[in-house]
Amino acid sequence: MRRRRIGRPGLVGTMARTAVVAGTATAVASNVAGKKQAQQQQAASAQQWEQQQQWAAQQQAAAPAAAPSPQDPIALLKQYAELHEQGVLTDAEFDAEKAKILGT
Repeated sequence: MRRRRIGRPGLVGTMARTAVVAGTATAVASNVAGKKQAQQQQAASAQQWEQQQQWAAQQQAAAPAAAPSPQDPIALLKQYAELHEQGVLTDAEFDAEKAKILGT
Protein backbone atom coordinates (compact mmCIF):
# COMPACT_ATOMS: atom_id res chain seq x y z
CA MET A 1 0.00 0.00 0.00
CA ARG A 2 1.25 3.40 -0.93
CA ARG A 3 1.51 6.04 1.62
CA ARG A 4 0.36 9.48 0.86
CA ARG A 5 2.93 12.21 1.22
CA ILE A 6 2.13 15.05 3.48
CA GLY A 7 3.66 18.42 2.75
CA ARG A 8 4.45 19.80 -0.66
CA PRO A 9 2.46 18.55 -3.61
CA GLY A 10 4.20 16.64 -6.31
CA LEU A 11 4.91 17.87 -9.83
CA VAL A 12 1.48 16.82 -11.15
CA GLY A 13 -0.29 18.54 -8.26
CA THR A 14 1.69 21.73 -8.80
CA MET A 15 0.90 21.72 -12.52
CA ALA A 16 -2.80 21.12 -11.83
CA ARG A 17 -2.92 23.96 -9.33
CA THR A 18 -1.13 26.27 -11.79
CA ALA A 19 -3.59 25.35 -14.53
CA VAL A 20 -6.57 26.08 -12.27
CA VAL A 21 -5.12 29.44 -11.20
CA ALA A 22 -4.29 30.40 -14.80
CA GLY A 23 -7.73 29.35 -16.03
CA THR A 24 -9.44 31.31 -13.28
CA ALA A 25 -7.34 34.39 -14.01
CA THR A 26 -8.15 34.15 -17.71
CA ALA A 27 -11.86 33.78 -17.03
CA VAL A 28 -11.88 36.75 -14.64
CA ALA A 29 -9.90 38.93 -17.07
CA SER A 30 -12.27 38.03 -19.93
CA ASN A 31 -15.29 38.81 -17.78
CA VAL A 32 -13.88 42.19 -16.74
CA ALA A 33 -12.99 43.05 -20.34
CA GLY A 34 -16.47 42.06 -21.53
CA LYS A 35 -18.14 44.22 -18.89
CA LYS A 36 -15.90 47.16 -19.73
CA GLN A 37 -16.67 46.80 -23.44
CA ALA A 38 -20.41 46.66 -22.73
CA GLN A 39 -20.17 49.81 -20.62
CA GLN A 40 -18.27 51.59 -23.40
CA GLN A 41 -20.87 50.56 -25.98
CA GLN A 42 -23.67 51.73 -23.72
CA ALA A 43 -21.94 55.08 -23.16
CA ALA A 44 -21.39 55.49 -26.92
CA SER A 45 -25.05 54.71 -27.60
CA ALA A 46 -26.17 57.20 -24.99
CA GLN A 47 -23.89 59.86 -26.43
CA GLN A 48 -25.16 59.20 -29.96
CA TRP A 49 -28.78 59.41 -28.78
CA GLU A 50 -28.05 62.70 -27.00
CA GLN A 51 -26.42 64.12 -30.13
CA GLN A 52 -29.44 63.12 -32.21
CA GLN A 53 -31.76 64.84 -29.72
CA GLN A 54 -29.65 68.00 -29.82
CA TRP A 55 -29.62 67.95 -33.62
CA ALA A 56 -33.40 67.51 -33.74
CA ALA A 57 -33.87 70.40 -31.32
CA GLN A 58 -31.61 72.60 -33.43
CA GLN A 59 -33.52 71.67 -36.58
CA GLN A 60 -36.82 72.52 -34.91
CA ALA A 61 -35.50 75.85 -33.68
CA ALA A 62 -34.03 76.70 -37.08
CA ALA A 63 -37.15 75.75 -39.02
CA PRO A 64 -39.06 78.81 -40.19
CA ALA A 65 -42.61 79.32 -39.07
CA ALA A 66 -45.00 77.30 -41.16
CA ALA A 67 -46.51 79.21 -44.06
CA PRO A 68 -50.27 79.52 -43.99
CA SER A 69 -52.00 76.70 -45.76
CA PRO A 70 -53.50 77.51 -49.15
CA GLN A 71 -56.93 76.65 -47.77
CA ASP A 72 -56.75 79.52 -45.24
CA PRO A 73 -57.82 82.59 -47.23
CA ILE A 74 -57.79 84.96 -44.24
CA ALA A 75 -54.15 84.15 -43.43
CA LEU A 76 -53.20 84.58 -47.09
CA LEU A 77 -54.99 87.93 -47.30
CA LYS A 78 -53.17 89.12 -44.16
CA GLN A 79 -49.85 88.00 -45.58
CA TYR A 80 -50.45 89.82 -48.89
CA ALA A 81 -51.69 92.90 -47.02
CA GLU A 82 -48.45 93.01 -45.01
CA LEU A 83 -46.42 92.71 -48.21
CA HIS A 84 -48.52 95.49 -49.77
CA GLU A 85 -47.97 97.75 -46.75
CA GLN A 86 -44.22 97.11 -46.89
CA GLY A 87 -44.18 98.12 -50.54
CA VAL A 88 -43.25 94.69 -51.84
CA LEU A 89 -46.53 94.38 -53.76
CA THR A 90 -48.04 97.13 -55.88
CA ASP A 91 -51.71 98.02 -55.67
CA ALA A 92 -52.41 96.06 -58.86
CA GLU A 93 -50.55 92.96 -57.63
CA PHE A 94 -52.33 93.06 -54.30
CA ASP A 95 -55.73 93.44 -55.98
CA ALA A 96 -54.96 90.54 -58.33
CA GLU A 97 -53.95 88.24 -55.48
CA LYS A 98 -56.99 89.27 -53.44
CA ALA A 99 -59.24 88.49 -56.39
CA LYS A 100 -57.65 85.03 -56.76
CA ILE A 101 -58.14 84.25 -53.07
CA LEU A 102 -61.71 85.49 -52.93
CA GLY A 103 -62.53 83.83 -56.26
CA THR A 104 -63.83 86.99 -57.89
